Amino acid sequence: MSARKTALDALIACRKRAAWSNGVLKDYIARDRLDRRDAALATRLCYGVLQHRGMLDFFLQQLLTGKVKDLHPVVRDILHMGLYQIYELDKIPESAAVNESVDLVKKYCRTQRFAPGLVNGVLRNAVRTKGTLEQPTTLEDRYSHPQKLIELLEGYVGKERLEPMLAANNDTPQTVVQVNTLRITTAELVEKLKQEEVTAFPHPWMPDCLILSNTGSLEKLQAFKDGLFYVQDAASKLAVLCAGIPVGESVRILDCCAAPGGKTFAAAIAMENKGHIRSCDIHRHKTTLIQHGADRLGLDCVLVREQDATENHASWFEKMDVVLTDVPCSGYGIIRKKPDIRYKDPDEMARLPQIQLRILDKQAEYVKKGGVLMYSTCTLLRRENEAVVEAFLKHRKDFELEALDLPDVFPKNTTGMLTLVPGQYDTDGFFIAKLRRKA
Repeated sequence: MSARKTALDALIACRKRAAWSNGVLKDYIARDRLDRRDAALATRLCYGVLQHRGMLDFFLQQLLTGKVKDLHPVVRDILHMGLYQIYELDKIPESAAVNESVDLVKKYCRTQRFAPGLVNGVLRNAVRTKGTLEQPTTLEDRYSHPQKLIELLEGYVGKERLEPMLAANNDTPQTVVQVNTLRITTAELVEKLKQEEVTAFPHPWMPDCLILSNTGSLEKLQAFKDGLFYVQDAASKLAVLCAGIPVGESVRILDCCAAPGGKTFAAAIAMENKGHIRSCDIHRHKTTLIQHGADRLGLDCVLVREQDATENHASWFEKMDVVLTDVPCSGYGIIRKKPDIRYKDPDEMARLPQIQLRILDKQAEYVKKGGVLMYSTCTLLRRENEAVVEAFLKHRKDFELEALDLPDVFPKNTTGMLTLVPGQYDTDGFFIAKLRRKA
C-alpha cells in the first residue's frame, strides 16, 4: 500500500466526513500497515496539504484554464498533493510526484475521463514554471488561514505577533515526550532510544522532557511499551508544573477533563505515585485510553472515572489539594498539530465560554481551603481564557489569582495568568491560570 494512497484517503475522510486528520490518519496508517518511512511520508503529505491548502489553490488557479472551485473534489485533493510534493518536498523527484498523482486519479476518478490528462498537464506545468509564478501577497493565501480566523486571532495576539504565529502554525510539530522518572532517568532514556535508532535531545527549558526525531510509530518502540515516557507538549506539562503538586499519601488531586491523560501522568509522577489522583472524562473510550496509559507507566495512584465535569460528585466537595481543569476549547493553539481546526467556523465556538465557566464553577467546589484550582485551554482567545477567569472571580470571592512560578526562560509572572503563543517558545498555544482558594 502506498503512502500517497493512505494520505489521499485521509484527506477525503477529512473533507467528506469532517473527520479529524490526526485520528483518521493514525487509523489509516495502521490499516495499510505502512512501515516507518511510508508512515512519515503519508503524515507529511496529509498535514502538508491541510496546512497549505489556500496557498496551493493560489498556485493551482494560475496553472488551470478553468476555475479551481469547478474541479472534482478528489481531483483537487490529488492536485494539492502533487503540488505540495513539487513545491515543498525537495527529496521527492518531481517525476515521481507527477506519475504517482496520475496513477491515483486513474484509480479514484474512473468516471472523470479527462482527469488523468488534466492532472498530468497541470503538474508538468507546475514543474516547468516552478519559481516563476506570482507569489501570494495576502496572509490568507500565504499561510492558508481563513480571513475570518486571521482577524479573530489578530484581535488577541496583535499585528506584531500575528504573522510569526501563522507561520508557526504551518511548521511540522516536534515530537515532545516526558520522561517517566519513576522508572528511568532522562540520560538513561536517551541512550535506550539511541539503541532503537531514535534521536533524542533535551528540551531547552522543561526538565525531564525530550524532543524526538526518526521515531516512526511511537507505540512500536520498546521504550514506549516499557512505560519509560509519554507524549505531552511542554506547554501542557507547564500547567502541572505551575500547580505545585504536593507529595504525600494523603494528597488528593482531581483532573476533571483528563483525556488523553498527559496532565494526569505528569501529576502522578510529581506525586511520586503516592496519594490519589482522580482522572475523569465524559467519554468511556477516553477513560479506557487513560487507564491503559496509567497501566503502561505503572502509575498505581491514578483512579480513572467516567464523569461529566459539569455534574456534582458530593463526596469530593472541598477534598482536593489540586484540581486540574483543562476545559474543552476552540483549539486555536494547536493548529500545527490539528491543521484542519483552521477551517472550522469560529461562530460554532461562540457558546464555549459558557460551558467553560460552568465547568470551572463546578470544579471549584472540590478544592479544599488553601488548595489550588488550575484553569487551562489550548486556545488563544481572550473570551475563552482571561474573560472566563474574570467572570469566575466576580462571583467566587473565596478564590484569588496566584503568581506563576515559571522556568527562567519566561519573564517574571505576577498576574497568575500566562498565554503561550505559537512562535514564541516553540510550544503549542496554551493558556494557564492559577487560582488559590483562600484559607
